[in-house]
Amino acid sequence: MLSPAEWSAVRLTAELAGLTTLLLLIVGTPMAWWLARTRSPAKPVWAALVAMPLVLPPTVIGFYLLLLMGPQGPVGQLTQSLGLGRLPFTFAGLVVASVIYSLPFVVQPLQQAFEAVPERTLEAAATLRANPWDCFFSVAVPLARPGFVTAGVLGFAHTVGEFGVVLMIGGNIPDKTRVLSVALYDHVEASEFADAHRLAAGMVVFALVVLVTLYVSNRPRREERPA
Repeated sequence: MLSPAEWSAVRLTAELAGLTTLLLLIVGTPMAWWLARTRSPAKPVWAALVAMPLVLPPTVIGFYLLLLMGPQGPVGQLTQSLGLGRLPFTFAGLVVASVIYSLPFVVQPLQQAFEAVPERTLEAAATLRANPWDCFFSVAVPLARPGFVTAGVLGFAHTVGEFGVVLMIGGNIPDKTRVLSVALYDHVEASEFADAHRLAAGMVVFALVVLVTLYVSNRPRREERPA
């Protein structure tokens, strides 16, 4: 059985991953649509910025986010001037950091799904007097459904497994910013290997369930399979 402190970490992790995934789908969908359709020469630059969390060490991202959101950083000064206080070592700060760190895990699957939408289909909808919003919501979004499923699952799962960024931005405050990966680290630091094994095994099972769900949901339907 999990202790009350561990249940609190599980609850915080689920809340963080759920809210982060929701925000990423809202923010990432227009970004992915633009990346999939634009012919701008600036596209490689924006695509590289989105993908940077894939190659940067989490501690580097966490360090610069701390500087930006700290009392002397531009984001920190803005939030304080708006009466929102400081973001570091708060749950809101964790959400902001998680959105940035998990951004490519949502944007890239959506971009690939939108790129697979046939241009002729959108042109046919336009000839039937569908405006751009109708083309997007009535044609592109339904055809990109597997991409939304993949993006949501990967965004949620990646946020659950975060460690370096959440430790630097959130610290290790019980019931406020201590998420599951940090609680596991605490057990290892204290040589409580049985407790660490229980949490780690739970995360392994979670990862397996996520991947099976992803593969099952994206499995081609019978009518879509080649004859």
